[in-house]
Amino acid sequence: MNDSSVQIIEKDGDPQFAVMPIGMYREIIEKLKGADDHSAIDQAIIDNRQGTTIPAEIVNAVLAGVTPLRAWRENARPTLECLASQVGVSKGYLSQIENRCKPGTLSLYRKLSEVLKVPIDDLIE
Repeated sequence: MNDSSVQIIEKDGDPQFAVMPIGMYREIIEKLKGADDHSAIDQAIIDNRQGTTIPAEIVNAVLAGVTPLRAWRENARPTLECLASQVGVSKGYLSQIENRCKPGTLSLYRKLSEVLKVPIDDLIE
């Protein structure tokens, strides 16, 4: 993409719109289509506006395709086995949830939220 082909339209000195060639727009949309992370980015922006920040390590991990649950667990540093024990499930089951093989239950996500001290919405994709 060539940023010099983007036109910025201002109102009273503040940028209001970015006009770009249709090819550039389509390229951006294609890159976002396959990504599950655009909603995570939107949520991070909303959270940041409310004064809540998400560590860059977690945002980067989610952008790289890691599930939010795994990103938060790895950031908090408990092992998979330790966290599974704390919430009363097997290591294998928790691994399947982290790897998108099983969905996990709401009650499990509530327990994970409590143990990791993270809002439940930040753990669920």
